Amino acid sequence: MTEQVIFNYLLVAWFLLAGTVFILLFFISAPYGRHLRKGWGLNINPKTGWVVMEAPAVLVFAACFIFGSAPYSFAVLAFFFMWQAHYVHRAFVYPLEIGRSSRRMPLLIVGFGFTFSVINAYLNGRYLFTFSGGYASDWLGDPRFVVGVILFGLGYIINRRSDGILLNMRKNGISGYSIPEGGLYRWVSCPNYLGEVIIWTGWAVATWSLPGLAFALWTIANLVPRARAHHAWYRKNMPDYPPERKALLPRLW
Repeated sequence: MTEQVIFNYLLVAWFLLAGTVFILLFFISAPYGRHLRKGWGLNINPKTGWVVMEAPAVLVFAACFIFGSAPYSFAVLAFFFMWQAHYVHRAFVYPLEIGRSSRRMPLLIVGFGFTFSVINAYLNGRYLFTFSGGYASDWLGDPRFVVGVILFGLGYIINRRSDGILLNMRKNGISGYSIPEGGLYRWVSCPNYLGEVIIWTGWAVATWSLPGLAFALWTIANLVPRARAHHAWYRKNMPDYPPERKALLPRLW
């Protein structure tokens, strides 16, 4: 059985698993952060957990780039730097920004995150840098690339700014959970999640690939139920929570 065949089977399974996870997470909130609870085994430092979960996305994708057989082009380089712009920050900068936290992370969740990062980076990286056959440099002018990059950049700004608001609350000495203000928090409970959904939707459009689409669906499968759980938590635990805020989409949901 060739690697291409294994790749195709893995991709199909990846789509099916995303649908399963989407349904499951509406009933079981992943036990970390404000949803941390007993019964999920050993807990570890969240900084360590984030690095272990996210670093494979950087390293596996880079390995696929280095050892790929598709010819290099400006489009291929653009995809490489778009991916790494997000994941280098998420794996190696964000863990340093979150500061000291008493909210530890279950090792089981770290293991799930690690596995996801390895498979997802392999599917996207191996397709882009080998199985796609390459992207010519004129792909940079294709409307799909242009629209995808605009979405990616918009989502990146929303995600980083929203995370920054939460991080600044901690730096300003606010302990525990409180109501975030500013930016898109005016309209939704989880603009950082909204930004990430937009990022990987843009990625799927820019790459115009099935692995990219699978990643966008995985992002939705993971973050839509979590945004719903966050929103319900705010409503339950903070009586003065702004009633006009929605979970993820301004004025809609």
